Amino acid sequence: MTPLNLLCLPYSGASAMVYSRWRRKLPAWLQVRPVELPGRGARMAEPLHTDLQALARQLAAEQRLATAAPYALLGHSLGALLAFELAHELRALGCPEPVALFACGTAAPTRREGYDGKDWREAKSDDALKSELRALNGTPEEVLANDELMSLTLPILRADFLLCGRYAYRQRPALSCPLYVLGAEADRASEAQLLAWRQESCGHFSLQMFPGGHFFIHEQEDAILETLTLRLQSALQAAPQLSVI
Repeated sequence: MTPLNLLCLPYSGASAMVYSRWRRKLPAWLQVRPVELPGRGARMAEPLHTDLQALARQLAAEQRLATAAPYALLGHSLGALLAFELAHELRALGCPEPVALFACGTAAPTRREGYDGKDWREAKSDDALKSELRALNGTPEEVLANDELMSLTLPILRADFLLCGRYAYRQRPALSCPLYVLGAEADRASEAQLLAWRQESCGHFSLQMFPGGHFFIHEQEDAILETLTLRLQSALQAAPQLSVI
């Protein structure tokens, strides 16, 4: 198979390390490239962003060389919105579109009811952020009780929630790449909110549901990775100029 760069965008509060395990579990031709966001991980010294479109423009400038080879974009939750905006910003730079875009665990950009209310357009207190983490059911209580760890995590989470809460959809020509939406049966986004992603690409569209809650990409990791592998094999086969070395 042709090597393919899989650019992975993290969810709120996370670093690129959340995707590091995938490198060991995916086939060699599928080259996982976690995208680190400013203000965390190896980029801890850089300022955090609260403007999602400005962040997407910065990432597009940084990642444009990765688009010289076949590539796909994947993001979970906040990362899905960011992957979507990154696809548009890369196209604006004259880069080819991804062979596929995977939007996981969040409502479509036009159906953000329940996500973008006034409550999340302003910075939240530590207690409010911890309450949201409990509601998402992905952070152990011992982690929430660790003041040192929370002092590092909560500023990142606060900025990331502002990225989502202040996000403003912009009408642009639809993408042409396949768009695969992955959702969870017990997550916040409704089926209608997930299906609304369909309007964002004139390419092939599918919605696949998994058991679990918001962090189903970890709970159902093996099934998710099998889906990615199959979808990306098909995407490469659908592009004859990329399919064989």
